[in-house]
Amino acid sequence: MRMRLRRRDMLLAAGLCLVGGIAGAVPPLSLPRRLKLKNANTGETFEGTYRDAEGAIPSAIEDLVQLLRDHHVNKTGPLDIATLDFLADVMMVTGQSSALILSAYRTPETNARLARTRFGVAEQSQHMYGRALDVSFDRRLVDARNAARLMRRGGVGWYPTSHFIHIDTGPMRNWELDGSGLDSLLAGRKLGPAASVASRMARLRALARRNYLTRY
Repeated sequence: MRMRLRRRDMLLAAGLCLVGGIAGAVPPLSLPRRLKLKNANTGETFEGTYRDAEGAIPSAIEDLVQLLRDHHVNKTGPLDIATLDFLADVMMVTGQSSALILSAYRTPETNARLARTRFGVAEQSQHMYGRALDVSFDRRLVDARNAARLMRRGGVGWYPTSHFIHIDTGPMRNWELDGSGLDSLLAGRKLGPAASVASRMARLRALARRNYLTRY
């Protein structure tokens, strides 16, 4: 098993070399970019080219801004093209045909409410600036996490229990959290008062909160 994992990491690194090398940050490809996305909260989808040799395609970006809006309050916000490129490269390197979006843009109001009701949402989240995506794949999620970290383009969070990764184009950092229940919260469940926290999660919060909120 150890040898199999080591070989997989080697193949992943080789794929990243083809993208642009792994010495430092891996630059995005200059080829036309396509994405196939589904919003887990609304069921809306996007499939097509969002950037070509001329740059971002306005009509496609307009569609993506709508797809990646804050579904809690139905408001659109900014969208960082570099974050889309980050996702597209992770998908290409790991052979993903589509991605499921759990969370993208958040208004400051929504982010504040989420931060109050569940541990795992940062008070100064990159989501508020359109620079972050919480995403899941049907397969090779661990490989996607590893590829994103090797690209060194920003933040990469790993939520194994809830089966998703966070990527953003903010400061470069990595973290891992249990994330139990966070996927259902992000997927549109009604926001309510803070739930009682089990002793295990209380210990997690005490240990992680000191440095986590400054990372995300």
